[in-house]
Amino acid sequence: MDKAQILVASNRGPVSFSISEDGSLDYRRGGGGLVSGLSAVASASDTLWVCAALSDADRAAAARAPEARLDLAGFDLGMRVRMLDIPPDTFTNAYTRVANSTLWFVHHMLYDTPNKPRFDAAFRAEWEDFRSYNSAFAEALLTGSADNARVAVQDYHLALVPRMLRQRRPDLRIAHFSHTPWAPPEYFRMLPDEIARELLEGMLGADHLGFLSRRWADAFLRCCESLLRVDVDWEQRTVEFGGRLIRVGVHALGADAPTLRERAAQADVDEWRTALRERVGDRKLIVRVDRTELSKNIVRGLEAFREMLRDHPEWHERVTHLAFAYPSRGDVPEYREYTENVQRVAKEINQEFGTASWTPLVLEVNDDFPRSLAAYRMADVLLINPIRDGMNLVAKEAPALSDDGCVLVLSSEAGAADDLGRDSLLVNPYDVTQTARALHTALEMPDDERRARCDRLVESATALPPQRWFEEQLRALG
Repeated sequence: MDKAQILVASNRGPVSFSISEDGSLDYRRGGGGLVSGLSAVASASDTLWVCAALSDADRAAAARAPEARLDLAGFDLGMRVRMLDIPPDTFTNAYTRVANSTLWFVHHMLYDTPNKPRFDAAFRAEWEDFRSYNSAFAEALLTGSADNARVAVQDYHLALVPRMLRQRRPDLRIAHFSHTPWAPPEYFRMLPDEIARELLEGMLGADHLGFLSRRWADAFLRCCESLLRVDVDWEQRTVEFGGRLIRVGVHALGADAPTLRERAAQADVDEWRTALRERVGDRKLIVRVDRTELSKNIVRGLEAFREMLRDHPEWHERVTHLAFAYPSRGDVPEYREYTENVQRVAKEINQEFGTASWTPLVLEVNDDFPRSLAAYRMADVLLINPIRDGMNLVAKEAPALSDDGCVLVLSSEAGAADDLGRDSLLVNPYDVTQTARALHTALEMPDDERRARCDRLVESATALPPQRWFEEQLRALG
């Protein structure tokens, strides 16, 4: 019996390439739940992953491969991978200007609305490139699809792909999964009417739509009711559209604890753990690990730490905040400015409270995965306070690695709060004073309570690990 065929589409693929000094191509596997989940099922399936080339090295690898199929060019990937070389101008307009500078801002409700957005003729030209980008993925999926194919389209970048597939191959079983929040109709309708409808209708080309939280799924259903005037069955969680019933499900991605623990036990993580401990001494540790992007709310988190030090001088010299905030989306002006604000506030805190023997805030604006794993193991308190977040896997991964149990101070607006809220200290992400008080409460928490809470966090955080998360979506297709 032939293996079932699974087609996956995502902007970022399972591998990325670099060019070595001798001109040869090196590659490394990507991280994240999707790669982990798919890798586990790839050996039992005929799997094709369609992704975009994101660097010059990626484009060189795609050019070297027959039909851009990396697996045909001698790369041992464990699955078939087709990497699309999207024209640079098309990619910039589709990915940077529409997806990351518009749709991301809408779904995370980040706009300074008196000034932005503005949807003019230039934006509509960019939207044409967004269509072209989605069309390139659809064509690649159609070229590689068999009669028994199940298609898993990933995230808001590819919202138009399901309908493009449905129009030409109604036999395909199609799922689309949103890794971000979904904006409520009151905010979503700021998009031009025809574009808002096109996004919703594009996703409704799927048989099954998945979200990380019931809140985001409900917001999508409300948008369908409000903007498309379609029938929604709230009990069955289905949308009737185009003579079809589309099911909407919630799949709360969890941490891959065994893989993380194996990686966190390696020598480079132990070396970082030793180095960090030498740097901070025996002080309590508040840890955060984020990209420097607007939704992560790093500045308010730093301000909460500053307010706690002002209100509770007993913590002076006794606590250090490790804030690892690595750069994100440097091609978007708002993100570059935000990174500068993070660095400015951090400098102010150390100038106000630092002494010859104590640096209260250690900020590193660069990515170092082993260092982050070491910090997870050492944390007494983990601070995660996003304005809005589809899930936030750090909230699930860090407790699973904690050496002695950590307290999670968590924004109520993170999707992870659905699963972890009961055993976290929940905060309003806009309320700096409440967050400061939560940090103080977390630092004071008795050891037994801290460990018990962390044990329950781990149980909830690992309930749907990546492999089961992905398989659950495939089963939803029948």
